[in-house]
Amino acid sequence: MISPFPEQLAEITPPVYLISMRQFAFVLLAALAFSMNANSQSPEKLALLWDSEHVSRLAPSDVRHTDLKRYLDGLRHQGIKVDQVGFSNASREIYQIEYGTGPLKVLMWSQMHGDEPTATSALIDMFAFLRKHRDTAWVKKISETMTIRAVPMLNPDGAEIYHRRNLQDIDINRDAVELRTPEARLLKQLRDVWNPAIGFNLHNQNALTTVGLSTKQAAISLLVVHGDEAKTTSFGHERNARVAAAITQALQPFIAGHIGRYDDEWTSSAFGDNFSAWGTPVILIETGALVGRDEMYLVRMNFIAFLTALRSLASGAEKTQSVAAYWALPENTSGLLADFVFRRATVASVDDQLASFALADISAVTLRRRASFQAPTIIRSVSEGISARGLAEYDASSFYAVHRYSAVKAGELAELFFYRRGRAIDWLSTEMEKQFPPDAIFSAGKWRTGEGVVPKR
Repeated sequence: MISPFPEQLAEITPPVYLISMRQFAFVLLAALAFSMNANSQSPEKLALLWDSEHVSRLAPSDVRHTDLKRYLDGLRHQGIKVDQVGFSNASREIYQIEYGTGPLKVLMWSQMHGDEPTATSALIDMFAFLRKHRDTAWVKKISETMTIRAVPMLNPDGAEIYHRRNLQDIDINRDAVELRTPEARLLKQLRDVWNPAIGFNLHNQNALTTVGLSTKQAAISLLVVHGDEAKTTSFGHERNARVAAAITQALQPFIAGHIGRYDDEWTSSAFGDNFSAWGTPVILIETGALVGRDEMYLVRMNFIAFLTALRSLASGAEKTQSVAAYWALPENTSGLLADFVFRRATVASVDDQLASFALADISAVTLRRRASFQAPTIIRSVSEGISARGLAEYDASSFYAVHRYSAVKAGELAELFFYRRGRAIDWLSTEMEKQFPPDAIFSAGKWRTGEGVVPKR
């Protein structure tokens, strides 16, 4: 046995001893580094792994029920448990994915609103990742400490027509008490029979939702959902706040300034509120949008969020996680953004064969549609000094603006002709576009001609 005392160590052949200790130190550091790498995974590494391994290929908004079934077949082929657990109003199958054998029960569900699809694709990617990396230490820890069940696309009928409600025209997320829909009855049954310890309610929010009173889009919003109107806290609620804080920190490198806290108003008929009341405290994750980034980027953010949450629960890291990052998130706000704002245009209107002109800002918003569909852009307001900021803003002060088909007013399609001021125009012409070709045409959210003519602010 080698003595730990230096004076005794000196009696051992020095060169042999020194070399062996250096080698031992090297091996020890390498082992520690391997252990740390195996048991932890930075958000940046998760992002890179998603980039190279994700199995979701379609834009989430283009995923229909048949596409989901193909994704699920792929998971089955990997060896993941996938079961049909119910039917929609139109008899479309509703599925549940299961992974892990541990005692902590986690239930996740997505797309209870048919036009809120981002998390569905992220769930598919998450389960594929867990299975592929099942022998990695931190992933193995997840499967040993928890059992995860997920219902992707709870509202397949709504998803098929890209509509919020189900085919009964009922908002499933407001049917937790009356249970008028088969989808709501199924979700409640899955909770009641299994009694999970934590739930993840996965949605999409309006793309123009902002972080606090800023004009930054809320790409992701989080909420630790209370189980009563008095906002009583509990062990599960406090745990969820720590998990939400971990998610917040994980997403900061990618979308700093674009993470918000969702409105905490108590809704007595909503599933998240009632799950928390029934004993399954819920974390709500709402995916918004981020100008310049596509849908798949936000699938990536969900993937990082989900795995961060599961890892923090499995490792016990959530127990010492500060909640400060979560509670520091500004609450969401709406009404401060528009997709497009045209500033100080001279709006031309024709009424009773008379042309009139008014100086105004024009704001327009793009409606939610599938990625493969052309989304209509609607005029939201026409007035002087619009306070909302546009994700794209244009200085139209040197231009007349006239509607292509109708009048420049709220509710009409944003089909706009722009003419340089000073041009001689017969505003009563019945063939305006042919007789007086516009300097620029804005149609369906794009410049069809004359891009760059109306300067961007």
